[in-house]
Amino acid sequence: MTQHSEPSCNCHDDTPVLNTHEGHDHSNSTQTFRFFLPAILSFIILCLGIVMDNWWPQAWFFGPVRLLWYIAAYIPVGIPVLRDALKSIRKGDVFSEFLLMAIATIGAFSIGEYPEGVAVMLFYSIGEVFQGMAVRRAKANIKSLLDQRPDEVTIVVNNEYSTIKANQAQIDQVIRLKPGEQLALDGILLSDTASFNTAALTGESKPDTKTKGETVLAGMINLTSVSLVRIKTDYADSKLSKILELVQNATAQKAPTELFIRKFARVYTPIVVLLAALICLLPMLFMEHYNFQQWLYRALVFLVISCPCALVISIPLGYFGGIGAASKRGILFKGSNFLDLMANIDHVVMDKTGTLTEGVFEVQDVVFAPGTDTTRILQLINALEQNSTHPVATAIHQYVGNSSANINLTDITEIPGKGLSALHDGKALLVGNFKLLDHFNIRYDTDTSAIVYTTIAVAYEDQYIGYLTIADKIKEDAAKAIRQLHQLGVQTTMLSGDKSTVVQYVAQTLNIEHAYGDLLPEDKVNKVKALKTPQKRIAFVGDGVNDAPVVALSDVGIAMGGLGSDATIETADVVIQDDQPSKIPMAIRIGKATRKIVWQNIGLAFGVKAVVLILGAGGLATMWEAVFADVGVALLAIVNAIRIQHKQF
Repeated sequence: MTQHSEPSCNCHDDTPVLNTHEGHDHSNSTQTFRFFLPAILSFIILCLGIVMDNWWPQAWFFGPVRLLWYIAAYIPVGIPVLRDALKSIRKGDVFSEFLLMAIATIGAFSIGEYPEGVAVMLFYSIGEVFQGMAVRRAKANIKSLLDQRPDEVTIVVNNEYSTIKANQAQIDQVIRLKPGEQLALDGILLSDTASFNTAALTGESKPDTKTKGETVLAGMINLTSVSLVRIKTDYADSKLSKILELVQNATAQKAPTELFIRKFARVYTPIVVLLAALICLLPMLFMEHYNFQQWLYRALVFLVISCPCALVISIPLGYFGGIGAASKRGILFKGSNFLDLMANIDHVVMDKTGTLTEGVFEVQDVVFAPGTDTTRILQLINALEQNSTHPVATAIHQYVGNSSANINLTDITEIPGKGLSALHDGKALLVGNFKLLDHFNIRYDTDTSAIVYTTIAVAYEDQYIGYLTIADKIKEDAAKAIRQLHQLGVQTTMLSGDKSTVVQYVAQTLNIEHAYGDLLPEDKVNKVKALKTPQKRIAFVGDGVNDAPVVALSDVGIAMGGLGSDATIETADVVIQDDQPSKIPMAIRIGKATRKIVWQNIGLAFGVKAVVLILGAGGLATMWEAVFADVGVALLAIVNAIRIQHKQF
């Protein structure tokens, strides 16, 4: 019988939180062999006994020898279960499935049904072996994450290298990372460029090239040359550590269906024991020719059938499989209860920047007057903006490049809320919004209300030159995400602090049903409150610190985990590791698939058990049918539960 380090079908046990101890899986393998080999031995002895029962006369294979033979078959598989039954009783869990199996098999021996008594325990033990294998298979996707955190790092001090434990490394120390090595802590890349496999964090194996000064995260695998990284977070505070903590704690949050089944089993099991006793003894009061052995056999069959293993194992395993399938695809559920909630989502409310857009501004259009030396004017603008860290300045610098180094500007002045002015060879250069041109009485003929994007107006030598438009790029799979949400019957709304014209443009481009711009964080909270009703389940998707209150308010909070803030990730119930919006409908589909499998298992278990229970009470089912109703249904439910690992979402 599998010990409690694996989810057994003990109706009083909770499915354990994933253990990251290195010896855990080795222990599980040892347990599998510990029960698999005795089961083989028991099976061989049982088969030989059945052969002798059929081929040799009972007179030759006399009673004591036959009894001892089947006891020998029973001991390898029965002793572990009897031992666990005693342990459960000592802990106060009297009515466990261990006790049911013990009563049923000992009772079978007491009435001379030796082969059936051995068979019940044998197939029960084989079922436990397969359950352990199924659990490890369900854990495989999650465990691949847990293997991503290196234990040691190579520190560089004065061009000398030393290897230390990763949890002993300190902030601002420099790590040397060889090709093929995994980064153990978050940091800043000191090398000029490096290419990384980010699958541990995003679920995507596509290489991600980083340049000097960019952030690199624990779990990334260096693919090219030796790289140097300056540590910026403690070992326990890295983004990968936070992800692993989420995964480890995921199975501790039980879905309502799981909690109900466990409560149900605690009531169901003692009732079944009482009914079995009544089946055996009650006919004594009403039957003239009462046969105790016959009715005891029916009661024992009833007990074997009644074991709730199929329910208590396959349901948590179904949720565990759902969490594993999601983790494999870069979606982290903080508990199985959120799988249920995602399956019932009616309305997805989304932030714009960083959720549906890249969060990186880019120059969209350059609209200058005919005859303008566009290249020269862009170089002047870039020279004026090059010392600014504003996203608009960064977008202009990336668009123009590094060709402005020799341009000399003087009298650079910032006009708050409007833009910048400067002199170039005594000629005035103005770069900002159209209010800046109004401030200097520069005339322009552009209808600013018709421009969707953020505009950068430009004037040179007191003449209006034109404007640039700056916009945040829509993510490649954003339209796909919205389309799939609508196919699932889910409403969509976008809330953003960006200006309304930009928000409405993005909403129309993506076919989002409702969109609101110019919102403060408290405005987003009020909008979500207005959308919530007792009948409607709302999910909010965001990435910024200002989204954390709305994430907490919604029925399911979803955080974009790649660019998302730690506050939002901590508050969220579901984390999208690679920031792809298309993972939102995928999370809903995984939730729906998990719920479907769980209810299929409930229906299968209850349906088969109900039929065989009635047949057993009426004397129409033998112990062999009882074994199928218990172990067979449990195995079918387990196979059904692990199907989710192979589904396409």
